[in-house]
Amino acid sequence: MKFSPRRYTNKIAIELARKLSEITPAPLKRSLFCPGGTDAVEMALKLSMGNTNRYKILSFWDAFHGAGFGAISVGGEAIFRGQISLLPGTLHVAPPDCYRCPYGYPDKESCSLECAKMVRYVLDKEKDVAAFIGEAIRSMPYIPPTGFWKEIRSACNDFGVRLIIDAIPQCLGKTGKMFPIDHYDLIPDIMVIGKGLGGGIFPIAGIIAREGMNTLEHRAIGHYTHEKSPVGCAAALATINYIEKYNLVDNAEKQGAYALKLLNELKEKHSMIGNIRGIGLLLGIELVKDRKTKKRATEEAEKVLYRCINKGLSFKLTMGNIISLYPPLIITREQMDWAIKIIDESLSEVEKAC
Repeated sequence: MKFSPRRYTNKIAIELARKLSEITPAPLKRSLFCPGGTDAVEMALKLSMGNTNRYKILSFWDAFHGAGFGAISVGGEAIFRGQISLLPGTLHVAPPDCYRCPYGYPDKESCSLECAKMVRYVLDKEKDVAAFIGEAIRSMPYIPPTGFWKEIRSACNDFGVRLIIDAIPQCLGKTGKMFPIDHYDLIPDIMVIGKGLGGGIFPIAGIIAREGMNTLEHRAIGHYTHEKSPVGCAAALATINYIEKYNLVDNAEKQGAYALKLLNELKEKHSMIGNIRGIGLLLGIELVKDRKTKKRATEEAEKVLYRCINKGLSFKLTMGNIISLYPPLIITREQMDWAIKIIDESLSEVEKAC
């Protein structure tokens, strides 16, 4: 069967939901699928609002949660927020930026988790917040410090706020664990998944929620024509099975650790590199004009990008100056060597021209 009306479910969708319940932490048992990540984020928002009878959403500045109206509103990137009028009741706090700490701490070692404590402060002042939404790991500017998510989970519990983790870019092994929440022993109320879920061949995303969130049986929080696509669910199920069969999560952890070692060696060689960060196959190289001032080297980063493209390597620049590398789970050590060699050569060429 190629198509299933949204009014009904189908066998393969049930199999996918059952599989997801097996590989996620025990309380996350209820799944609902949809065509894309933005749709899934907005389903999570609607579910949280309906579940709490509140309407405000708290999130991070600099976050990205999709390009729909609601997703842009809870996102924190100015390039999107300036395009339209936004959803009322969206609140923001500073993200866990350990390289440029908004609270003035010089490094992770001296951190007192002020960024997480600010979430508690806002929830205390704003009494009608339905949910806090954030990426467990922001691709790729921010890797939260130890204890960060524990503090936020505690704050959400204390104020009756639903915790939504947007795991769309990092789900299914990209971080060296099946889900990014596994790094923090974190159990959200809702986790949003997508992107790699369809194995790159079919658009599918979804939410996985705690059993207690299933309180809106008579409301359609999704209602998408292809929300339980048999083809998409088959692709997702095959993707998860392939990842497990070939131990690709372990490969992501090993190749990521190897890449991080090579990138830190590059930092010793290139003064333009201000910071190296990474977890699994989420890798970031922050380029700066001066390591002391940390001024972003945006023009130089773009030159490095195009030199790499001309040599056959493509990647994304985040915030204009962070080389963000998200290689596939199947990458080999030889391929990693090739990619980092191109970055090394391109950095040398740009530094020489400056």
